Amino acid sequence: MKPAKKYSQAARLHDIIRILEARYGATVEELAEECAVTRRTIYRDLDAILEAGYPLVREAEPDGRVLYRFVTGFRKIPPITFSLPELMTLYLCRRPLAFLQGTPFQDDLDAIFARIRSSLPPRSVAHLERVAEAAAPLFQGVRDYSRKRDILEKIREALLFQYRCTIRYAPPRREVQEYLFDPYTLLFFKDSLYLGGFAHNRGALRLFLVDRLMDVEVSRERFEVPDDFSPEALTGSSFGLIDGEPMRIRVRFSSEVAHFIRERIWHPTQDLVNQADGSVVLAFEASGEKEILAWVYSYIPHVQVLEPPSLRSAFVRGIEETLKMQ
Repeated sequence: MKPAKKYSQAARLHDIIRILEARYGATVEELAEECAVTRRTIYRDLDAILEAGYPLVREAEPDGRVLYRFVTGFRKIPPITFSLPELMTLYLCRRPLAFLQGTPFQDDLDAIFARIRSSLPPRSVAHLERVAEAAAPLFQGVRDYSRKRDILEKIREALLFQYRCTIRYAPPRREVQEYLFDPYTLLFFKDSLYLGGFAHNRGALRLFLVDRLMDVEVSRERFEVPDDFSPEALTGSSFGLIDGEPMRIRVRFSSEVAHFIRERIWHPTQDLVNQADGSVVLAFEASGEKEILAWVYSYIPHVQVLEPPSLRSAFVRGIEETLKMQ
């Protein structure tokens, strides 16, 4: 046993960084022996190194050992530079993510743009920010994700290091449910955040609205994302995010809004047919009746549901129920 080393945490962190840089990786036990401290102290030191911005990863070896190491060659990675048009694009993309205010993702964005500002002349920064403000979208009913900050910090860690989680989820008007979950990705849809991945309880891919996550417990157990995974696998043939049985849909839009329908791609399977009166019939195959109805209702009174009959009946029934409430 090596004699205890009497030195500060800063000196010990320097030693750990030197060891990890010099080797392919090291276990907590090896680092504890090398530095003559407890495993608990090493875990705290590794957390401090990670928080300092070092690209530290944790990997399980075939023999069962867990190695901590840095991303290969991170010291040799050259500084990332951007052209002025690329910077403008970054500024434009920042505004639609305003609903992330109060979350760790907003902190990361602020840090990124602080570095950009520090490397540019003030005049260029002012111009880029004016362009971004001019393109700022208007939001209605923005979700407040600052209340989910702690949960989002855990999700960010789990996504970054591929850590398995236990999540507690509260579906609408139902009791809280618990899932053993492998988080694959975070989806942004209509100013909302959805956590997607593999739910072991269901043996299938699932999407969870972050708003309804009650708690996330991150383990140190690693998982691998399947090579054939794609975000599309989470949404299937749905019109939005709610999947179900696909149906053939045909909707007629009057001439007053037909130009708007022609200007967009609403679904990969869509077929547009122009009518003699200036209207247009949009046809596609998709699932998610509630999301489709919400979309169609936004075009009243310039819309007519043609098929399927079940969707047409649901559309009319929704209008009738609304009128009864007036």
